[in-house]
Amino acid sequence: MLNTPPKLYDLCLDIAVEANVSVSKFWKKEFRSLPNNVLFDFYYKMFLEKRLCLLAIELSELEIFNRILSVKHQRTKFLKSFQSLIDHGANNADLLIKAYVVHCQESDPDDLNSIEIGLRIGSFFNEGGLFSYSIEILNIVEEICKRRERGETTLKMLLDCYHKRIYAETIYCEFEKAAETCKSSSEVIKELEALDALPNLAGLYANYSFLFFVRSEYDEAYSWAIEALRLVNEDLPPRIVIEVLRQASKSCVVKRKFTPAGLLISQAVNMASELYKVDNHPHYSDTLLDYGFYLLNFDSIQESVKVYEKALLIRKEVFQKNNIRVALGHEDLAYALYVYEYSSGRFYEAREHVERSVRIMERILPEDHHLLASVKRVKALILEEIALDERNNSSLQSQYFNEAHTLHNAALNLCFKAFGEKNVQTAKHYGNLGRLFQSMKMYEDAEKMHLKAIAIKEELLGENDYEVGLSIGHLASLYNYHMKRHKDAEKLYLRSISINLKLFGETYSGLEYDYRGLINIYTKLVDSSNMIYYMFKMREWKNLRETIQPIEHDCELKPVKQVITKFFEMTE
Repeated sequence: MLNTPPKLYDLCLDIAVEANVSVSKFWKKEFRSLPNNVLFDFYYKMFLEKRLCLLAIELSELEIFNRILSVKHQRTKFLKSFQSLIDHGANNADLLIKAYVVHCQESDPDDLNSIEIGLRIGSFFNEGGLFSYSIEILNIVEEICKRRERGETTLKMLLDCYHKRIYAETIYCEFEKAAETCKSSSEVIKELEALDALPNLAGLYANYSFLFFVRSEYDEAYSWAIEALRLVNEDLPPRIVIEVLRQASKSCVVKRKFTPAGLLISQAVNMASELYKVDNHPHYSDTLLDYGFYLLNFDSIQESVKVYEKALLIRKEVFQKNNIRVALGHEDLAYALYVYEYSSGRFYEAREHVERSVRIMERILPEDHHLLASVKRVKALILEEIALDERNNSSLQSQYFNEAHTLHNAALNLCFKAFGEKNVQTAKHYGNLGRLFQSMKMYEDAEKMHLKAIAIKEELLGENDYEVGLSIGHLASLYNYHMKRHKDAEKLYLRSISINLKLFGETYSGLEYDYRGLINIYTKLVDSSNMIYYMFKMREWKNLRETIQPIEHDCELKPVKQVITKFFEMTE
């Protein structure tokens, strides 16, 4: 097959950049007279040709940057080229914020254009993982709005500002500020209600849910997700509908409502694949990560790994490596691989991904940033399992254990600082320390940590939650294999089995550890009838596991109203 000859348009771009873009000759005034879409192509060609210094100068000017933002169908390319400038050492985000401040000072206070520019830049920074910059510029937008008369148009713009800022503050772990932004947005909602001018709040409510979800306040997260779903209609932009479906699915997962969660996230993936099929926008990877989260929690671990891998590839294609979105992608994949390889002991791929995530975060975040808590926890879990395989090298094993201990303590301290003790995340860190102390043969310390984790989880989630069952199973293992408290362990295993059967059914992978534990207990107690019974249950469980078919993604794109109606039929 003959190669397709280059288009005349592309040849002109090549010549324009080759002949007219250099330090000594750059006819920027002439090129800036081009239409916005042609100007974008010209700048993107500069990026491809590595004319990054001159490109950074061009894109530090607010007027030019705003023109390029208007070319919405090229957003993924713009994100990619802007990230390349950051990697090159340019400080374009800082320069744009400074230019925006000057622009606002010099503009007519009655001109809404300044607010619109700030909102567009804030959205772009959110898409690009530049959350601290997004927060900074949206703070300026808020102040401009507050100085204006609080009419309908200004209030709607202020609400849009809060919508975007809640997302940035939440994902960047500025939880107290996000809560304040939620409070401010609720006041604006009341003012708009009084004017009978309330816009659709589905996207805003989804961000409320996101904040409570990240803070592990799952009942509130679920409630706001339901409120968001009730407001979804065919007139909403597809991007907002996808965000609502994603967040509602995650909220269902942590409430262990897997069937409705699967319904929602399947629709979100289908919509995102259609909406972003041309340019593989990072928003598509966000949806895939939430699908991976659903699969992982639904015990479809191998399938979740594949989805996480695809999501990470999309992010790396756009952002390369020095971006928080790439770091989070590596972390999610590392944890999925850790769970997937738990029985095999091959944790080196998981370790590689988590260490890449840590390196990126430490490079671009403050050293005590809360985002480091989760990734340090994942690295500690992986190192603990690697240490257990180093039985013949006590020195190396001790090194791994000590590093895992340091990481777990650091993660616990960050979590305690953000949430206090009465929080599910804090409880998880106590439980992780309990498992580590168990591996390090510090059994009394391990018991204290497990009991703390169970008490907090029971208080917050109830006695029959999955998280409670997980911690009960860990304490049962400690009593069974190390402290020889077999009767205590027996009660805990039976309780763990009851929780797991209720939530997941007879094929749940975690039942293996409960059944093995009971077989060991009854062997030690010389209780042959119960030992034989659970050996039979174990064999039955294995046979059932062999019949499991991988989850097949429903690729049919259904009407949104139909999906949401079916969801409420399932849950009410």
